[in-house]
Amino acid sequence: MEERIEIQNVDQYYGKKQALDKVSLSIGKGMFGLLGRNGAGKTTLMKTLAGLHPKSSGSITVCGVPISRVREVRSMTGYLPQEFSMYPSMTCEEALDYLGVLSGMDKKLRHERTELLLKQVNLNEHRRKRIKELSGGMKRRLGIAQALLHDPRVLIVDEPTAGLDPEERIRFRNLLGEVAEDRIVILSTHIVGDIEASCEKAAVMNEGKILWTGNVAELLHEAEGKVWTATVETRFLPQVKSLYPVTGMVMKGNETVLRFVHDGTPDVTGAAQIQPGLEDAYIYCLYRNGCIENGGEI
Repeated sequence: MEERIEIQNVDQYYGKKQALDKVSLSIGKGMFGLLGRNGAGKTTLMKTLAGLHPKSSGSITVCGVPISRVREVRSMTGYLPQEFSMYPSMTCEEALDYLGVLSGMDKKLRHERTELLLKQVNLNEHRRKRIKELSGGMKRRLGIAQALLHDPRVLIVDEPTAGLDPEERIRFRNLLGEVAEDRIVILSTHIVGDIEASCEKAAVMNEGKILWTGNVAELLHEAEGKVWTATVETRFLPQVKSLYPVTGMVMKGNETVLRFVHDGTPDVTGAAQIQPGLEDAYIYCLYRNGCIENGGEI
């Protein structure tokens, strides 16, 4: 069976509000990043792929199985939502065993999977710690363990690193990279660094639409020659920000060193082209698609 998710012209409505607008994507094995601002429609798409929300129109197949066969799709999909919660007084191993019971797993298999996953997510030493005692990063890792409990072919994680400290974020991304070696992993996030550090392929989403999809290196290439730097007197900063989307600022006394995107030569004294980073490329993608006006808020 093909290890691929195919999404064609999918629409999703909540009443009269359109949350997904003609979304089309092809996602293969490995780590795939879905990047977009809060409210871009990422969570709606993730829940639709997990079989939690029926689509309004279009077609979705998960490893060759139509999304309409919900039970079959759910059996091959693991899902970690933005807000993962379990009974706070349960220990880590009790929580996984309980979820295994709910999934209909026999005792021997529950024990084997719990042992394997607690080690894989580096929680073995904390197996008897109650969930209410876990740090935010530990809870996210336990969330990955529950999503992998039935050894799914597809893993969907929605904003998993939001609120984590840098060390936990790195640890979590490394864990996802290991998991993605033999399955499809979709990482939905508004944090550009998560995509840059983890994903070879990605898509940019805004207001329910896919603006771009491809290799991350291609997104960087498309922003070449469009990113600029200039040092301006701080008193002129509001004027520059009213003209160009600014991606970075460093204050130095009475001057500010800016990074900004623009298609042509900017009207800023001393402006020079620089190589884009992924954050620059992402903002340029929004800018060229009309999602950010000149001087508009990012």
